[in-house]
Amino acid sequence: MSEYWLISAPGDKTCQQTFDTMNNLTSKQNNLCNNFKFHIPDLKVGTLDQLVGLSDDLGKLDTYVEQITRKVAAYLGEVLEDQRDKLHENLLANNTDLPNYITRFQWDMAKYPIKQSLRNIADIISKQVGQIDADLKTKSNAYNNLKGSLQNLEKKQTGSLLTRNLADLVKKEHFILDSEYLTTLLVIVPKMLANDWMANYEKITDMIVPRSSTLITQDNDYCLYNVTLFKKVVEEFKLHAREKKFIVRDFVYNEEELAAGKNERTKLITDKKKQFGPLVRWLKVNFSEAFCALIHVKALRVFVESVLRYGLPVNFQAILIEPNKKSIKRLRDCLNQLYGHLDGASAGGQLSGSGADNVDIPGLGFGQAEYFPYVFYKINIDMVEAAKM
Repeated sequence: MSEYWLISAPGDKTCQQTFDTMNNLTSKQNNLCNNFKFHIPDLKVGTLDQLVGLSDDLGKLDTYVEQITRKVAAYLGEVLEDQRDKLHENLLANNTDLPNYITRFQWDMAKYPIKQSLRNIADIISKQVGQIDADLKTKSNAYNNLKGSLQNLEKKQTGSLLTRNLADLVKKEHFILDSEYLTTLLVIVPKMLANDWMANYEKITDMIVPRSSTLITQDNDYCLYNVTLFKKVVEEFKLHAREKKFIVRDFVYNEEELAAGKNERTKLITDKKKQFGPLVRWLKVNFSEAFCALIHVKALRVFVESVLRYGLPVNFQAILIEPNKKSIKRLRDCLNQLYGHLDGASAGGQLSGSGADNVDIPGLGFGQAEYFPYVFYKINIDMVEAAKM
């Protein structure tokens, strides 16, 4: 299951006791979930006013960091193209899979020093993820432009004869070159009119070289012919040909330009291959950075909310729950049975359905879609599904 719940409950005599009580009821006795201790270090509390302000800001930061994490995952899926089925195995956090990372979460003291204030830690995360977002825009624009140029070239190689690049289809011998008076045109003829073309092309205008038209190639719908005529009647020929549904393609045979076109495609393919490896590595590293930052934001939110809910001194146990999909309602009932007493109004049913869901009191979590007497946050680690959307 990709959904986890991160909750906290006030410590009993010891935090271990809090965990054991909850784990016995939900996991051992009723098999409703798997539970893991979620380790949050001793962070600096600050003042009540600071905590209340920070509670709101952390909610916004949470949304922002998750959005960037999913954006990096989605773009990695896009870059992998036909290897997209390997996306899941490339989405790692600290070189381990996402369930393993969150169930064994350890605070990163080097990146987020706990001697700093909560506000400073939040600012560090915000700047770090903002930089990832800015770099992603730069890198994705460069790669997308390269990919777009290559796709445009490839479309020209594969479309119908009406639109595709003719350079790969024609040879030098199909043209009269370096003549003062004569030129060779390329004409697209609908297949059903091929016989009509061969019978009548010499009569479209005066000054057409007899028997100068040959079939160069054809696709499902059209044939490509050449025809040689005097330069002075080219415009008249184009006009009368169009009336008969024969389309003259603008094309000048120039060996240097044709070679340059082929070289451009080769260069684009080479550049794309060169950028692919480093870009995939960058996306993997920065997905990990963003995902780890996201879980640290969740930890900050649990800490701040727990202090606001349960008061000082700091004494609570954060628990990561992996619910069994079929037992979610029973799990909720179990948790309410354990912690309903923490909120008299909620336990008495006065909050449910009374419109209190819409009341936003900073630090009390009422602005969330759901309110529970214990601190509660959802974590959805399914980045692949999100990346498909």
